[in-house]
Amino acid sequence: MNAVTAEVRTGLGTMVRVYDLTRALFAAVGLAAVLAVALPVPREAIQRQIVTSSAAGEAAGANYSAGMIEAKQAPSAAVAREQRAVAEFIARRYRIANEAAARFVATAYRAGKESSVDPLLILAVIAVESRFNPVAESVLGAKGLMQVMAKFHMEKVALHGEEDVLLEPEANIRVGAQILREYLRRFGETETALQMYAGAFDDANSQYAGKVLAERSRIEQTLMRLRRAV
Repeated sequence: MNAVTAEVRTGLGTMVRVYDLTRALFAAVGLAAVLAVALPVPREAIQRQIVTSSAAGEAAGANYSAGMIEAKQAPSAAVAREQRAVAEFIARRYRIANEAAARFVATAYRAGKESSVDPLLILAVIAVESRFNPVAESVLGAKGLMQVMAKFHMEKVALHGEEDVLLEPEANIRVGAQILREYLRRFGETETALQMYAGAFDDANSQYAGKVLAERSRIEQTLMRLRRAV
């Protein structure tokens, strides 16, 4: 008799626990429904969830649209105006096509932003090194707009291709800007960094740096006139 009573009590205890769990579950569901009404999920969060769920459901190897990928931002109106003024100055001074000058200037500004290097300094180095001739080559093996010596900077050149990639303006300017950034960070001073860039570190008169900084000053004067006019 005692054994029967114990079994009954055990069964009743189990039923009570199941009842308590069921009641708690329904209470939680009800609370969630109330919160969903009182605190609606922001539309942006729902959209993100839909995009995530849709992407998870795509088959492997499927083709995707690049429509959501952000394109390179166009320069602001003020920066675009400055770039035009610099390009016009360079086209006149070095007798190159306006279109070519505009491309070189735009690339120098992008490379400068990417490398945290003054774009006017990049353009001044180009002026001194090659006079904006993208296929210039020296007897020592320096190539392109910024006369990069591939054998000394192969790890940077390799990020863009083989050595001949230095004859492509964009690659050359980007590599040259990276070299300038490296020397500027190492020495913490523009004149010394420029002398190192030219391989003229031992020149006590810093003639190369003087030429580059003088050219940068000429370009900057063009911008100063533009700003005063505006």
